[in-house]
Amino acid sequence: MVKAILLVLMFTTTFCFAQNKLVDSLSHLVQDAKEDTTRVLALSHLSFAYTSRNSDSAILIARLAIKLSEQIDFPQGEVRALASLGNGLETKGDLAQALEQVFQGLAIAEEYHLLLEKSICLSITGDIFWDMNDYTRAIPYLQQALRIANSLTNQPEARAYASQSEQDLGALFMLNGQLDSAMIHLQKLYKAVSADDYRYPDIQMFYGDLLFRMGKKNEGLDHLRQSIDLFRKTGNDYSAADAGRFIAECFRALQMTDSAIYYAKMGLARAQGIGYSSPLLYNSRMLAELYESRDVRMALYYRKIYDAANDIYYGPEKVNQLQKTLAEEQERQRQKEIGRIAYLNRLKEYAFLAGLAIAIAVAFLLYRNNRQKQKANGLLAEQKLKVETTLSELRSTQSQLIQSEKMASLGELTAGIAHEIQNPLNFVNNFSDVNKELLVEMKDEMDKGNINDARTIADDVISNEEKINHHGKRADAIVKGMLQHSRSSTGVKESTNINALADEYLRLAYHGLRAKDNSFNATIKTDFDKTIGNINIIPQDIGRVLLNLYNNAFYAVNERRKLEGIMHEPTVSLITKFIKAPSGVGANQVVISVSDNGNGIPQKIVDKIFQPFFTTKPTGQGTGLGLSLSYDIVKAHGGEMKVETEEGIGSAFIVQLPVA
Repeated sequence: MVKAILLVLMFTTTFCFAQNKLVDSLSHLVQDAKEDTTRVLALSHLSFAYTSRNSDSAILIARLAIKLSEQIDFPQGEVRALASLGNGLETKGDLAQALEQVFQGLAIAEEYHLLLEKSICLSITGDIFWDMNDYTRAIPYLQQALRIANSLTNQPEARAYASQSEQDLGALFMLNGQLDSAMIHLQKLYKAVSADDYRYPDIQMFYGDLLFRMGKKNEGLDHLRQSIDLFRKTGNDYSAADAGRFIAECFRALQMTDSAIYYAKMGLARAQGIGYSSPLLYNSRMLAELYESRDVRMALYYRKIYDAANDIYYGPEKVNQLQKTLAEEQERQRQKEIGRIAYLNRLKEYAFLAGLAIAIAVAFLLYRNNRQKQKANGLLAEQKLKVETTLSELRSTQSQLIQSEKMASLGELTAGIAHEIQNPLNFVNNFSDVNKELLVEMKDEMDKGNINDARTIADDVISNEEKINHHGKRADAIVKGMLQHSRSSTGVKESTNINALADEYLRLAYHGLRAKDNSFNATIKTDFDKTIGNINIIPQDIGRVLLNLYNNAFYAVNERRKLEGIMHEPTVSLITKFIKAPSGVGANQVVISVSDNGNGIPQKIVDKIFQPFFTTKPTGQGTGLGLSLSYDIVKAHGGEMKVETEEGIGSAFIVQLPVA
């Protein structure tokens, strides 16, 4: 992608906006630097500048800067150099190595509290995920980079990086289909840099692409053409390579194949000239597809270029290395969180010791000031009364919240039951009407003396009566189930068909949600282990647990559907399984798994979801007691409840119940 090189030379006062002047100025600064720290920073900036000319040179210069910064123990310079190396490797297409270097720089920046350098690393990390087409992961990195850069109001260089992050963030929102969010960022920048000959072409390119996507096709194409003319005049092949891809995609959408081929070739040539892998990949693929119906030989030629570039990005070795790098960074973040929690615990211990010391001092003073003893005792009695009153109020509030959660659960269940009970009632009414007509017909046949026909009709009436009886019992079972759920739990375990219970509550939960929002639909998948049979549980309590898990799952997939629209197919899966314990070791278990393909739960809050009053839902949509009560109910049954989740993939709640 296009990344305008915004460099503020820390030891000069002149900004060099022309690319050649910038490189020349940095080269002289490297040669004339009297201190190694200055030389490291200059080499890092020079590596950034060379990225738009030759990615191999940029990588080589960044490695020199890293080596020198390690020799002189210069953390700030090492982070800058690692960021420059990651930038060069990203341009070349080695995304796994790029991420590894930038994550290493990010760790150093966090260790030494280098906020600007942290912002730079976060911004480049977002750009790398951009190249992977992982926009949902790229956007948060750039948002964090922008927040940090905007907070450093006393550093002029931070303003430049903030502008860069805002540009990339706007482009990412555009590519992710969030056009309104993209317009907020890009339109503001477009007005702010209109007089900046260096920044303006890049912003104009993205702004033009955004206008085209928003339906202003002619205006968008004009901006794209003007940006390409400016890139050509300044010799900015780096940005021209991306611009060729964007305008070619626009002409392809307009079915103007000749223009699309022309600009895709232009973008490909610019990318090949400087070793810029991302537009090389996209432009070669587009040309192969455009030539497929025109010239098979040319299509094959560009397909070979695309395959070579694709192997650089997504070859098996690169994918494995990329997964390894992401796993290591995730582990680093986990260890960082563990360290933070340990630090907070130490602070609590210190606070406790300080409080204890204060308490001892107060006790000593009270001992020495015997004449104030009665006053102090009175004060303590008053405080005790306040604490007891507050505790009583808290208990009352807690009871009300728990009852509210139960009533909410009952309301959702009742909506599902109303839908379910309608089906058997419709059958009863329909078959009753049919029987009435059949009996009239049977009388006519008997009057005519057609005994055999009358008997046939009588058999039909008997069959219908059996169906009426079946559906009547079905309605009766539904009503009894509702009464069981609404009444207070007796606390007595009953032999219960867990598969039937789980299936019943799943359908009731789904219809309950459909009753509130008829636009909602979801795919429901079930896999019941028929070897389970009946187990001893308190059915009302386990039913509440299952209903809570189903409601949460449907809520999660519905929230993701709102974000992604028709691109997302909401799916909730229910699996039951009987697990036989090894001989003489523990008890057999029944495992109930409720999974969804919603947005998943952020790792930083997974440990909190079973805590009372903790909820991820908006205010007014959840009490934060559902999972807490469910967890307690499962524990009371001697079982376990856990969650497995991955952001962007979904979650699975697993209930394990012992079988006597």
